[in-house]
Amino acid sequence: MIEICLLFFLAALLFLMSNIVKVFCMRPKIFTGIILFLCLQCAFHAILHAQQYNCTFKDPLLTIDFGTGSDVADINRFSLPNYRRIYNMCPIDGHYSFASYTSGCFGDDWLTFNEDHTLHDKDGNMMLVNANPAGGVFFTTTINGLKGNTSYQLEAWMINVCNLYDNCPPLPPNIVSTLTTLEGKTVAVFQTGLLPQGNSVVWRRYAGIFATPADITALVLIMEDITRGGCGNDFALDDITIRECVTPVPVTKAKVKPIPKSPKKQATAVNKPATKKIAIKPQVVKKNSPVAIIKKSATDTPEFIQPKIKEQPAAIPLPKLLLTRANPLIKRMEVPAGEINIDLYDNGEIDGDTVSVYHNSELIISRAALSNKPVSFRMKVDPQHPHHELIMVANNLGSIPPNTSLMIITANNNRSEVFISSSEQKNAKLVIDLKE
Repeated sequence: MIEICLLFFLAALLFLMSNIVKVFCMRPKIFTGIILFLCLQCAFHAILHAQQYNCTFKDPLLTIDFGTGSDVADINRFSLPNYRRIYNMCPIDGHYSFASYTSGCFGDDWLTFNEDHTLHDKDGNMMLVNANPAGGVFFTTTINGLKGNTSYQLEAWMINVCNLYDNCPPLPPNIVSTLTTLEGKTVAVFQTGLLPQGNSVVWRRYAGIFATPADITALVLIMEDITRGGCGNDFALDDITIRECVTPVPVTKAKVKPIPKSPKKQATAVNKPATKKIAIKPQVVKKNSPVAIIKKSATDTPEFIQPKIKEQPAAIPLPKLLLTRANPLIKRMEVPAGEINIDLYDNGEIDGDTVSVYHNSELIISRAALSNKPVSFRMKVDPQHPHHELIMVANNLGSIPPNTSLMIITANNNRSEVFISSSEQKNAKLVIDLKE
């Protein structure tokens, strides 16, 4: 960004020298305003990147390094509208993968990675994202175990994977990270700015400080690429951490009062009586005597080590929108083990309805606009995940109340349709259980 600012400054200087008479005679105010605007932009950007935080950071509360090997769980527990996971080192447009290296992707349009960002992790993965031309959310997860009214640092490492000399025009990714409550209320927003291209693998660190609201123990982290377009808009992500930020208490030195000097006394000669020296034999202490034990305990006190207590996973609090509204059951169904796909459409005339979807009290879809194009997600039904409770929450009622939608559930090639109506007083609940 600083190099761009310098280029702007040089271009402006050349323009000023070659057109000084015309500029200052005809439109001096406009030209001066443009130069001032560019200078302020450069200064503002520099201030953002130079900002320091007076924090002492604790050990990470959460670390996401995308595991090792090819068979790792997807960090996105449910499918996203514009992205799908793929299992190779060169994902295509609108897809992402977890890979430990790349090689010759798209005719060497991508940089070649021999390893991920994490140090000393054999076959460690990074998240490779080949951008969807329409943009959209590519990453979402829930952060549990937080404390209310507490400052934390969000840190992530990213890199533009497009080679500086590729066949695409410069189209740098621009990543926006949003932290929301489980009810969808925004807590903090961070933006990387444009991720620059290069001709070598150089990871860049992005970090920001946020504060949790009172009584909040869980937040949702949503990451979105707001650059539109595919070719040139690709990146890698690794080592996301959440650390508590503790402000150090300033140390103040206590003032020491000087000890007043006592007046010197005049020395007087005193004749001391002669004393007879008595030879004292050193006491021999037996090795196992009580004295020996006392002396050892005084010089070699063992340190008390408190045993570590394994923390239990924090329970997800029930969101306010599910507590303050009625949640009538509209359908209960049993399906065999496997993966089920769910598509949500606006039912009837498209009038601006938006909905959020909670799965077992956890937000998975936030304020999605319903239309004739589906809002889709998938989930597994198996003995490890036998029960799924979905609650549809109306964020607004559109121009034609109430908020109506059509849910299409596809399981084992069987298709079911569920018509849903929700309002500001009533949600809609669907229960899916594993068929025994």
